[in-house]
Amino acid sequence: WHTLESTMFVLKVGQSAQVHESRVSIFRFAIDDDKISGYHFCGGSLVNEDWVVSAAHCYKSRIEVRLGEHHIRVNEGTEQFISSSRVIRHPRYSSYNIDNDIMLIKLSKSATLNQYVTPVALPTSCAPAGTMCKVAGWGNTMSSSADGNKLQCLNIPILSDRDCDNSYPGMITDAMFCAGYLEGGKDSCQGDSGGPVVCNGQLQGVVSWGYGCAERDHPGVYAKVCLFNDWLESTMASN
Repeated sequence: WHTLESTMFVLKVGQSAQVHESRVSIFRFAIDDDKISGYHFCGGSLVNEDWVVSAAHCYKSRIEVRLGEHHIRVNEGTEQFISSSRVIRHPRYSSYNIDNDIMLIKLSKSATLNQYVTPVALPTSCAPAGTMCKVAGWGNTMSSSADGNKLQCLNIPILSDRDCDNSYPGMITDAMFCAGYLEGGKDSCQGDSGGPVVCNGQLQGVVSWGYGCAERDHPGVYAKVCLFNDWLESTMASN
């Protein structure tokens, strides 16, 4: 990349990602290699008025957060643009195997919470296999009928540890889980990194990695947010 400054988008998530359809707000951030195109880079989740959770592999030293977005190329009048004051990767993040793929972004000023910008709750416990969740973002859709400039939302189940390990032998750590459909056809895709997996109103996953997109026997892999509650809470409290 040619710049250290990234841009992050924060949006409303709904069943079909219709604008302002749900109370859960997420946001995404993008690299602005040129300020005209505003290239979409990664995503994240607003967890309170001052902090965003994203993936550590999306790290940039400076990030601009855009909250209240739905269509990333249209000014809808609901957006808030806030730069980062700190970007903190998990201290045990590994770029080798993408373990502990989580980071926190502190906003330089508090977000204004309203009907368009609402935090998502951190998990109170880990969600079991079979739990249905929503994954959302502006990544590649691989569909001529879907608009990648508009927030997309997909319902996916958390898979068992056995199915996850069988899909990626020797690659899944305790800090990861798989979600999606083993038959393929539905998945989070490139451009969705750092975005949320929300289950029963709680942030259970951060979009991390996978093989290809929506390929058979290769579901999406997500950082397991429930294992990082102590780090998230202590880091936010001390910064």
